[in-house]
Amino acid sequence: MDSAEAGADDSRGAFSLDTTPSLSRGFSSFQREWETQVGDGFPLPTFSPATTGDFRVKGRAAKVRDVAITDVHGASAIRTAALGDVEDQVRMWVVQRGAWALGGGPGGEHTVSAGQFLLRHVGRPSHFATAPHTTAKIVVLPATMLKPLLGNRIVTGSADSAEVRLFVAHTNMIHATVTGLSPAGVQAAHSALIELAKAVARHRFDDKEPLLASALAQAAKELADSRLTDPSLSSRTLASELNVSVRTLQRAFAAGGESVTAYIRLRRLEEARLALTAQSGRLSVSELAAHWQFSDSSHFIRAFKTHYGQTPTDYARRARARGD
Repeated sequence: MDSAEAGADDSRGAFSLDTTPSLSRGFSSFQREWETQVGDGFPLPTFSPATTGDFRVKGRAAKVRDVAITDVHGASAIRTAALGDVEDQVRMWVVQRGAWALGGGPGGEHTVSAGQFLLRHVGRPSHFATAPHTTAKIVVLPATMLKPLLGNRIVTGSADSAEVRLFVAHTNMIHATVTGLSPAGVQAAHSALIELAKAVARHRFDDKEPLLASALAQAAKELADSRLTDPSLSSRTLASELNVSVRTLQRAFAAGGESVTAYIRLRRLEEARLALTAQSGRLSVSELAAHWQFSDSSHFIRAFKTHYGQTPTDYARRARARGD
């Protein structure tokens, strides 16, 4: 278990833990970290005895002011047992794997399946249950900023939509940086979260909003990382997928001192470098060049040497000599 202390600044906090190896007292460990790092503004529901007795979960949580972000992969099922006090929050569920069933609340029962999201205002708590091996992101947001836009609507759709991709990418950045954020950084991260939640509610986002540039760049990076072997991967394909112009995407990368093309090239080189030291199924230099979409072996060798200071063959030989 790895815990990150928020120090004296209670506007932010974070922790991560893994109880999947059947860690003794896994639920109590999770509960302790949650109460310490996330705080009283986000009380946990009462879970079923089966859940607390077999809590095999890998997850992370972060708090930014009045927003809580939880990523969870439950090897075991998770179920509530009793409803808590009246709530006044907006919640968003994004499910990558498995299913998250919501019942007993406003609007009746809903199941968020893999590849889908659900956003709604929660006035009364409701039961929920997950199937084993469900992976999901749950974000609790302030009602005061979002309820006027949502009303009684339940917003659902594909997690692959551009606005949801940006929302998810921004929460991932928060997980990575929250413990080091300055007060101004906390404010900026929070403001962008609210703008992106509004974009999800509207099914569109303002691609000219400066607050969203970093989220747009991160969403493009995550999308590119999943398609590095695709020969059609380019600024144009990423921009099309994220529903923005190529120029807007390029500006978002430029704000961070990068370019889309350079990022794709660097990530392909990184993956090729890792493949050179694989213990089994090693590919030849020409095979690596083709697999990671370099135009030919010579181009790949030049790019590799420019970045790493040695040819792929020399790098692999030295790695083997070190026993890597």
